[in-house]
Amino acid sequence: MSARNNQANKAAARDRLRAEREAQAKKERARRQLIVGVSAVAVLAAAGGIGYAVVQANQPTAWETAADAKTITAPKNTEGENGTTVVVGKESAKKTLELYEDSRCPVCATFEQSVGSTVEKDVEAGKYKVKYVGATFIDDMDQGEGSKNALSALGAALDVSPEAFLKYKAALYSAQWHPEESEDKFAKDAYLLEVADTVPALKGNAAFKKHVEDGTFDAWAMKMSKTFDESGVSGTPTLKMDGKTLTAEGSQNPPLTAEEFNAALTPVLGG
Repeated sequence: MSARNNQANKAAARDRLRAEREAQAKKERARRQLIVGVSAVAVLAAAGGIGYAVVQANQPTAWETAADAKTITAPKNTEGENGTTVVVGKESAKKTLELYEDSRCPVCATFEQSVGSTVEKDVEAGKYKVKYVGATFIDDMDQGEGSKNALSALGAALDVSPEAFLKYKAALYSAQWHPEESEDKFAKDAYLLEVADTVPALKGNAAFKKHVEDGTFDAWAMKMSKTFDESGVSGTPTLKMDGKTLTAEGSQNPPLTAEEFNAALTPVLGG
């Protein structure tokens, strides 16, 4: 092979090698650009997701929206502003027992299971009327929704009749259905409807079921809760008559047996 041919071959080899290196470098630049582009899209998507999450976190909850509602649908058989005056009993009854309760309250459940039937019989006999004020403060303490949801469902029962309201309230507080305070079972509509099936006036009642599932009386429940907050009452159950708080003899505790209740009530009724 001549020296000239040998040099030509070496030059051709160098050209091929340079071309291959340039092609490889071009591929590498394209790969890096693709990675950067995908990473940018991922960053934008993540930022968008974070932004969406922040916006969602700042949105009011359904219950906050209900609390701020300007238009209130109140149940039938209510009176006063926003229908938050709930009085059950005969018009001829001269006395009114004020009863302050939270549906999730375990002590309220004890009171209802021991004294509830006595109160119901007294109301039927016309001894006194009952003014009910519902609270929801346990939801705030235990981070739940059951007190509010049960109060709304009680509104749906009251919309059917005062008697259905009393029976449903008794069922919610019963040993069979009342959950532990830490269990937020009343937050579930299905559970409230299951309890309602034990009340003849509510069992299979399509209007009642729709009101519970649609939250028809959610805003009313929040107004009722506000009424409790503004009452000055600090705990549940609280019982009052003629401005006097009824307590078990020798204590500041509410009466939790029929005997304690009658002993506290009789002097006030007699007065």
